[in-house]
Amino acid sequence: MDPINDIRPFEGIRVLDITHVLAAPFATYQLAVFGADVIKIENPHEPEQTRIDGSDPQLSADNIGTHFIIQNGGKRSLTLDLKTEQGREILRKLVPGADILVENFRPGALKALGLGYEDLRKLNPRLIYASMSAFGQDGPRGGQTGYDQVIQAVSGLMMVNGTADMVPMKVGTPAVDYSTGAMGAFALAAALFQRERTGLGQYIDLSMLDTALMLMGAHLTNYSRSGKEPKAGGNRHEFSTCGLYDTADGKLQIAAINLRQQARLWKALGHPELVKTNNGERRKGADAERAILLPILLTKTAAEWENWFQDHHIPAARIWTLPETLAHGQLESRDILHHYEDEPGIPGKITAPKAAFKLDHGGARIDRPPPRLGEHNEELLAELGYSAEEIANLRATGAI
Repeated sequence: MDPINDIRPFEGIRVLDITHVLAAPFATYQLAVFGADVIKIENPHEPEQTRIDGSDPQLSADNIGTHFIIQNGGKRSLTLDLKTEQGREILRKLVPGADILVENFRPGALKALGLGYEDLRKLNPRLIYASMSAFGQDGPRGGQTGYDQVIQAVSGLMMVNGTADMVPMKVGTPAVDYSTGAMGAFALAAALFQRERTGLGQYIDLSMLDTALMLMGAHLTNYSRSGKEPKAGGNRHEFSTCGLYDTADGKLQIAAINLRQQARLWKALGHPELVKTNNGERRKGADAERAILLPILLTKTAAEWENWFQDHHIPAARIWTLPETLAHGQLESRDILHHYEDEPGIPGKITAPKAAFKLDHGGARIDRPPPRLGEHNEELLAELGYSAEEIANLRATGAI
């Protein structure tokens, strides 16, 4: 392989990762898989809580739970008790050599320790410092904390998910966490690009609530124009050619959203008279169209209809399970997954996603398994000039 083409986008970038749980660690993980040297900093007395969480009790007992594995591959681990002056001093020594610092503690917590952006930029004017929180660093709720499900509740997301008779309903995956992490990675990449122009770092204030409102963009804009509060629609769409339908053996999701697709659908099904020329007509005719569509879909299995619709270039799919999706050859062709197998501290096999896109060269890669707690203490402290005796004393005092 051409060594130049194998260079990943963030190689040579060092990230100080003072984060926990999901959203913020996922942001730094996205930088790690694309080459950044991410140093995960944890309290030696109160490790990252996802280390003891997940579906495998033994891995959780070993402080390498499956929920930790999801977003910590490729990182190095350093334990620092930032409530001690020794721990804070080590962090300050790391800052001049860092490009990025990411933290997601209660707003103001690191500032109270003398480790806020204004404190650390004095040590490194090129430092990009990102604070990720539930509601942001300011405003009436700025000091409050929250997790994914809390933000789903506050943002209105739960009120548009589910059905009219079963609402509010939480989205089944921590979508706000993951999307905040992805937005965080984008914000950090944007700040790095800006630094190339200005030579200066900057402060990033990223809120989970703000991210959730980005996910609610269509609802937000429609409401702002119409004044009509969005309601949960469940699996029923305003157009008959979109939605979840019964077939001979299971459910089928159809998504003939635009006018061309709905015309193609009705013509292929032998009902050209149902083709509409505008969306207003589609809304008015939706119930009558469903009455015709329902019995037709009961004549074939969901898998048969999936193939039939796709052959006619109409978006549709039967309802797949996660095991079915993972077993399909499409994923292997995309190379978005990393398969750990008998890695240090992780016996057996486990799979984790890397990134949601492919690059022509220098793509996502995991070079090391998720780190054991404090695994790289000696290595990193030695890089800072600490002797073996000094490291032993730091450990004895509980600073690392």
